[in-house]
Amino acid sequence: MMTDPIADMLTQIRNAIRIERPAAEFGASKLKAGVCQVLKDEGYIWDWHMVDGTPRAAIRVDLKYGPQGERVIQRIDRVSKPGCRVYLKYKELKPVLDGMGIRVVSTSKGVMSDRQARARKLGGEIICKVW
Repeated sequence: MMTDPIADMLTQIRNAIRIERPAAEFGASKLKAGVCQVLKDEGYIWDWHMVDGTPRAAIRVDLKYGPQGERVIQRIDRVSKPGCRVYLKYKELKPVLDGMGIRVVSTSKGVMSDRQARARKLGGEIICKVW
C-alpha cells in the first residue's frame, strides 16, 4: 500500500537520474501531471506525456542531461508530507539557492513554481524543492 504517491514519483525520478536513464514512468494523477508540467516549464525535464495502460494510466517523463551528461536535476526533495503539511504565504516564498532552484507549490489556481506564485501573490502547499 502506497501512502504518499508524490514521494514515490519523486523517488522514481531521483533513482532514474542516478543511473542516467533517459526516462522515468509512474502512475498518473492530476497533481503528478501538474508537477511534471512545472518541471518542464522551468527546464528541469525535456517533456512528459500520458501513457494509456490497461490497469491504469501512467506518466512518462523524459529526463534532461547536459552536453557532457551532467544532471540537470541535482536534488529533488519532498517538503510537505502526509503527516506534516507545509503551507507558506507568498511573502514567505524566498528563492531557493538564490534563484538557482525552485519550489513546486500547489495553490488555489493550480500547481506552479514559487516564481509564478510570488508574481501572482499566491501562497499554498509546498510540494517539493528542486535544484
